[in-house]
Amino acid sequence: MQFNKRIKDIILLCGRILLLLALLTLIISVTTSWLNSFKSSHVYPKEEEEKNEKRQKLVRKKQQEAQGEKASRYIENVLKPHQEMKLKKLEERFYQMMGETWKLSNGHKLGGDEDLVVENESQTSFETSNREAARRRNLPNPLVKVSPPAEQPMQKEVPDLPEEPPETAEEVVTVALRCPSGSIPRRRFFKSYSSQVLFDWMTKIGYHTSLYSLFTSFPRRPLEVEGGWSLQDIGITVDTVLNVEEKDPSN
Repeated sequence: MQFNKRIKDIILLCGRILLLLALLTLIISVTTSWLNSFKSSHVYPKEEEEKNEKRQKLVRKKQQEAQGEKASRYIENVLKPHQEMKLKKLEERFYQMMGETWKLSNGHKLGGDEDLVVENESQTSFETSNREAARRRNLPNPLVKVSPPAEQPMQKEVPDLPEEPPETAEEVVTVALRCPSGSIPRRRFFKSYSSQVLFDWMTKIGYHTSLYSLFTSFPRRPLEVEGGWSLQDIGITVDTVLNVEEKDPSN
């Protein structure tokens, strides 16, 4: 009897041990799964946060590039033309104050070919300019009418100019005349030439001294010519541009 009782006790003890082991196994498995789920719940939000941060950085980069392109287009299409227009207006105002508005135009190149053209067209320009000036002054008809070229009395008044010195000669100045027609003929003279040669040249290219006069560019003043004075005496010692202007009818 006692032997059977001991066997039962041993069997019960083993059963209890097995039950305890099963319970421990269950607890361990539940705990492990809970820990794994807890870890994964912390890992996934972190990964999602990193992805969101990358997406935000990419969006901000694209926005910055778009803003940069807009700024470049604004500078190129708005600011730059506005600044150029402002500089142009300042330049125009400066030249107007200095009396040099002719610099704002493209002008005419002063070259040797232009002298040939002026010589060929001097008679036609002479007739046209004097006729227009006389018409503005309402001069009598006999002065307005122009006789045929072979019988023009004014052609006899056109003086002969001295020979133009070569470019390599010394003591030479280049004088340009800015004419009302927009042309700018140029010619070389020795500084020792009489100052009257400038008015002779103006007459020869078609602007008679009875209707037109010569003025300096800056400061603007009429060119004074006295008998016996040379170009050097009246201050023309360097290359100079003179203005051909119509005389005031009141004077």
